[in-house]
Amino acid sequence: MTTRTALSPASDWVQLSTTDEDWAQADPALLGSLLSHMQIIRGFEECVLELAAEGLVHGPAHSSIGQEGGAAGSIVGLTSADQINGSHRGHHQFLSKALGHIAPQGLDPKGELGPQIQNLLQRALAEILGLDQGFCHGRGGSMHLQWVEAGALGTNAIVGGGVPLAAGAAWAHKHSGTDAVAVTYFGDGAVNIGSVLETMNLAGAWKLPLCFFIENNRYAVSTTVEEATAETRLSARGLAFNIQSWKVDGMDPLAVHLAMQEALAWMRAGKGPAVIEADVYRFFHQNGPFPGSAFGYRSKAEEQEWRARDPISLLAAKMQARQLLCEAEMAALKERVRQAMAQACGQLLEADASGKPGKPGKRRIRPDLWPSPDFRDVGVRGDLREMQGLRSEEESSFAGKTEQRKFVDVVADVMQRRMETDASIVVMGEDVHRLKGGTNGATRGLSDRFPGRVLGTPISENAFAGLGGGLAMDGRFKPVIEFMYPDFMWVAADQVFNQIGKARHMFGGGFEVPLVLRTKVAMGTGYGSQHSMDPAGIFATSPGWRIAAASTPFDYVGLMNAALACKDPVLVIEHVDLYNGTGSAPVEDLDYVIPMGKAAVRRTGSAVTVLTYLSMVAHSLEAVAQTGVDAEVVDLRWLDRASIDWDTIEASVRKTNNVLIVEQGARGTSYGGWLADEIQRRYFDWLDQPVQRVTGAEASPSISKVLERAAAARTEEVAAALLQVMRDKGQA
Repeated sequence: MTTRTALSPASDWVQLSTTDEDWAQADPALLGSLLSHMQIIRGFEECVLELAAEGLVHGPAHSSIGQEGGAAGSIVGLTSADQINGSHRGHHQFLSKALGHIAPQGLDPKGELGPQIQNLLQRALAEILGLDQGFCHGRGGSMHLQWVEAGALGTNAIVGGGVPLAAGAAWAHKHSGTDAVAVTYFGDGAVNIGSVLETMNLAGAWKLPLCFFIENNRYAVSTTVEEATAETRLSARGLAFNIQSWKVDGMDPLAVHLAMQEALAWMRAGKGPAVIEADVYRFFHQNGPFPGSAFGYRSKAEEQEWRARDPISLLAAKMQARQLLCEAEMAALKERVRQAMAQACGQLLEADASGKPGKPGKRRIRPDLWPSPDFRDVGVRGDLREMQGLRSEEESSFAGKTEQRKFVDVVADVMQRRMETDASIVVMGEDVHRLKGGTNGATRGLSDRFPGRVLGTPISENAFAGLGGGLAMDGRFKPVIEFMYPDFMWVAADQVFNQIGKARHMFGGGFEVPLVLRTKVAMGTGYGSQHSMDPAGIFATSPGWRIAAASTPFDYVGLMNAALACKDPVLVIEHVDLYNGTGSAPVEDLDYVIPMGKAAVRRTGSAVTVLTYLSMVAHSLEAVAQTGVDAEVVDLRWLDRASIDWDTIEASVRKTNNVLIVEQGARGTSYGGWLADEIQRRYFDWLDQPVQRVTGAEASPSISKVLERAAAARTEEVAAALLQVMRDKGQA
């Protein structure tokens, strides 16, 4: 006979509800602030929906009307040092956090709004309309609202995408010695997203002061929560990760506030993360000014039932019962908010071309308020002012002491040097803290020397890549993330490309993201299709990233130093074939850089320009020696569109009139595809024939030695291509 023992979760999970006594004892100032926050949010949202109905909002208008209690209840108790982020439906959280920053002592529902609040409402509305005076200069719109000074880290259009970023903010708070917390808001749809669950696990394991605030509004667009999950009490997710959890009626702003006060006490005491689930209801459809019933997935009766529980009406009634507010004063508050929004609209809109007074349906956005088209690409990357004054070196002119050293030892040594001189650098990745420096020794000695700054992560690339992104955006720490293999970037693609790569530009261009992502190409190791790719082509065609690729130990020092000094995200690609090779490397002086825009000519020649990087530099030089072709071999070193050395490439093309791009990886994700196109556009008149390319096969490398070799380019493929170039020139 088996024995059955009932198990209990390690953390508490409670449902919190208010009583009449709670309402009677609630601080009048708290209730007044809650009401003010909610009514300002409601008036703002009603104005947005009105403009959307007129066709003046370009893009979505995800209103949070009906959900104000969850936002205000959870935010009025925060400080400006506490940080939040949220989802595509985030106007209410953004406004409440901004109001708390402007008026940290609270808001009087009987008082005037004042110029600071008026400016907030106008700038937020301008952002939603896509105008230059918006918080992100119109780039973010409705779904990407950010005001860092107020602790609003940015709302996010990818469901669940902001959750790992908030973990980075929480890590920064904890390791800066403050008691500040981060709160990440998401809905019932996001609670089933892998990045959310990965981050819950990471936050629980590392005891981060992060509140996972679930706004359960019951519908992911039109899909009900019952259709999406078997456990509809979504705060139960926290129990799997030993996270203290609360469930609360989100239509009761006081209940939300009390639950958040308990969660804040827990987090500020250093006990780890919290989960709060607030049951709320959006009064309108996923997007726009119509109710859900208009689209057939909700009944009018259901909507009326929830509207009867309007959190603003509830709070106003409770305050009136305590004689803290009368009906006339409530009406006056609504009117002040309405007038404030009318004033904001008056600044942003004008009458139509006929000269008629501005009326609904007869307004247009003032043309002079749009961003200039010249602003289109500004801020995709920074302007590199941070690189000014750094000392650059080349191996040929380096005056310091050098000796022959293993490439992988230099990788570890330069990171040690930078961590000695910059206490903000944090290294994270799978097994980087063990195995004598990770799987290849690239972080050798760092864990012992810098305890607490070398973080061995769970196998959850989405979570730790996003956490690193959040650290970078926070600004107090400089993360160096290791992906054991570049193929794993697909697991973390949202964080790598949608979040980290786009953040600076998306939030207005002035936002810094100083992050380094290290990874290695492992072709030839027998690890097969999912551990062998070259990521250069993918990153080169994705916005926001810089890419460094060293072929020598000396260059690795300079490229890594430059990457760590840069305020943009930088991918540093390594190659396993280089790790155990040796080359000239500095012994004591590890403080120089190889700046962006500086390639290296490894061999001069006149017959053809060979453009290459990483281990293929050596293979190209071997092929030139074998064939006798007088090729000029250029080691690109910096591979992204903004950092590549166009001057060196142009000078070489003008001399040779022929180009061969050499890389090892698969043809489908090839780096050379975009580069060949760019060269032919820039230097067409100087080319005697189309740009030629050496790549691997279409197939990814296989486990079989024979098939693996057939899928990757090496010396033989370069030699054959060089001879073909000469034949095409008529010089066979």
